[in-house]
Amino acid sequence: MLSQQPEADALLDRNPLALVIGMVLDQQIPLEKAFSSPYVLAERLGHVPDAAEIAAMPEEDLVAIFSKPPALHRFPGSMAKRVQAMCRAVADRYDNDVTKIWTGATDGRDLLKRVGALPGFGNQKAQIFVALLGKQYGVDLPGWREAAGDYGPEGTYKSVADIRDPESLAKVRDYKKQLKAAAKATG
Repeated sequence: MLSQQPEADALLDRNPLALVIGMVLDQQIPLEKAFSSPYVLAERLGHVPDAAEIAAMPEEDLVAIFSKPPALHRFPGSMAKRVQAMCRAVADRYDNDVTKIWTGATDGRDLLKRVGALPGFGNQKAQIFVALLGKQYGVDLPGWREAAGDYGPEGTYKSVADIRDPESLAKVRDYKKQLKAAAKATG
């Protein structure tokens, strides 16, 4: 549901690295673009890559793949480097298995710490990803809702963690518009 493209959403559901890449890319572009880009990346490579493959690619090759029209992100060069750094961390720290980030976590606080240590994840993005894992991917660690902060409660529509259908997508978009309007009014 995140990309609004069935093939891309199927990849997100079956390939956890694709989901993490989409989350890394989810900034300064529409979320549908961010979460469809892992599918486009796989198409351009001719297969679904693992973290070690992306980590080992020459940086200029990955940047070229990200930059090919239509670019995978508004800032293809910097985001290719960020995705590659994240993949290096997964390959090195988690034996090339991104799921070890959450399967090896002891609780929500530990999960937040692990996600937040990845390149491309600040605290807010880490909280959103913890909420996404808990709300939609069955990662039910003790304390995950608390670790996810404002994004953890049931029935909220604040982030990608809450998008399940067109109606919830519209609610998340409305929430973000309200935040921007409030920021403009006080800024």
